[in-house]
Parts: sequence; structure tokens; C-alpha cells
Amino acid sequence: METKANYVAVGAFVLACMLALVVTVLWLAGVQYSQEYVFYQTKFTGSVTGLGKGTVVRYNGIEVGRVENLDFAPNDPSSVIATLQVRPDLSIYNDATASIASQGLTGGSYVEIIGGKKRDDASKLPKSSSKPYPEIKSVPSTWALIQETAPQVVDKVNKIADKLNLLLDDKNRASFAHILANLDTLTSTLAARSGEIDATLRNTSEATRNLAAASRQLGPALAQANITLGKLDKLATDADAVVTGDGIAQLSSLIADARRLVTSLTKLSDELNREPTRVIFGDRRKGYEPK
Repeated sequence: METKANYVAVGAFVLACMLALVVTVLWLAGVQYSQEYVFYQTKFTGSVTGLGKGTVVRYNGIEVGRVENLDFAPNDPSSVIATLQVRPDLSIYNDATASIASQGLTGGSYVEIIGGKKRDDASKLPKSSSKPYPEIKSVPSTWALIQETAPQVVDKVNKIADKLNLLLDDKNRASFAHILANLDTLTSTLAARSGEIDATLRNTSEATRNLAAASRQLGPALAQANITLGKLDKLATDADAVVTGDGIAQLSSLIADARRLVTSLTKLSDELNREPTRVIFGDRRKGYEPK
């Protein structure tokens, strides 16, 4: 009888614990479902592999909600509309964007809401718990961009490989080998004549120093030449003033007087040659004087 009484007590205690556990679970579930949420929609183009109902939603890296539902866009089976359930105290602005992100290469996918800048109250997306839900613009994820551009990258790699194969054919390899042999010969020759090259470089350096010294000595000569050129320029200016001013008129008058003087001297010389006495002593002959 005592053994049966112990079994009954243990069974009653286990049943009471199970009942308390069920009540606790129901209470927690009630608290969770009684909490209010707001909903947004975003449309993804292409595959949404990795997303599902209950997938985490993050805003600038912080977990703020879950994916409530996924469905095809009406009349567009290539796009998927995701309904996002987020905290009601969260402010999302109309320039925010949503994308599918991944936790590393092997991690699960989640929805990342990025950006959004407050300008005024009108820039906030409205909060709604009933349809139609406000829409957050979506952008392609990094992985989607990689998948989209991968065929182009592979095509370019194949073209580069083809060009490398053409470049490294037998004829070009022989040419490269010949070039390398010539380079080896050139470097050997330069190494053998390194002494001559050093002497040439020293001579060049000495010539450069001499040229610098000569240029310093040439400075005073150039200064003197500048002074001389200045004097010549002044002389040319004075000569131009004489030619273009009153000097030309005076010079013309002087030439005319000189010409008259030369004419008079020529005439006097001719008379001296013919009658020097008369020119010197005058004409002493007297003419007839009537009585």
C-alpha cells in the first residue's frame, strides 16, 4: 500500500509539472501573439533562395523582425513579394532599400533593410497592420550581382586565355627566347665594360661642371652685351629722330650751301687760271675818256 501511495504521489507531481509547463508555454505564446507589429512589402526580382517564412529581417544590421510571407507577384512570376513583419517603434524612410544578404559563404540568408534618411515627417513610410502594406524598394544583392555578371566574367576570361594561347605559340616562344638571349648578351657586355661606362660618366660629370662654370662666367659678358645693346638702341633712336625730324631739313640746307660754295670756288679757280693778274690786282686798263 505504501508503494502504491508513492507511485500515485510521483505521478501526480509529474502531471502537475507537465500542466505547469503547458500553461507557461501557452502564456508565452499568448504574450508573443498579442504583441503588435507593422508590415511592409518589398518585391525581389529573380531567385529568393534561402528566404522563407520566419527568416530574420535586419535594419542596418540589427534584427527588427521576421518574414511573414513570400508569394509571386501578380502577373509576374519572375518576381517575388516578401511581406515583412517588423517592430512598431521602428521608423523606416521612403529612401530605404531592402536586399537579400547572407551570413558568410555558408551562412543562412536574411533580409537587410539599408539606409533611409530623415528629411521631414513626410519622408517616413506609413505604418500599417492591414493591407495594402507600404512598399520598401529593393536592390539586387551582392550575390545576385555576382551571379548576373559571372557569365560575362567567364567569357572575358576565356577570351584572355585564347589570346594568351595565340601569344605563346611556338613562333612567339622562339622569338621570346631570342630576345632573352640578346638581353643576356647585352647585360654581359655592359658588365664587361662597366669600367669604361664609369669613366664616361665621370667625364660627363666633369663636362657638366665645366659648362656650369662657363655659364657663370658668361653672365657678366651677357650683362655687358645688354648694356651695349641698350646704347645701340639709344643711338638708333637718336638717328631716327635726326632723320625724321628737323635735322633732315637743316642737312638739306647745309648741302645746298655747300654746293653753292663749291660752284663759287670752281668759278674762282677758272678765272685764276685764265687771268690771275686781273683777279689779284684788279683791272688797271683805263678806257677811252672823251675830252
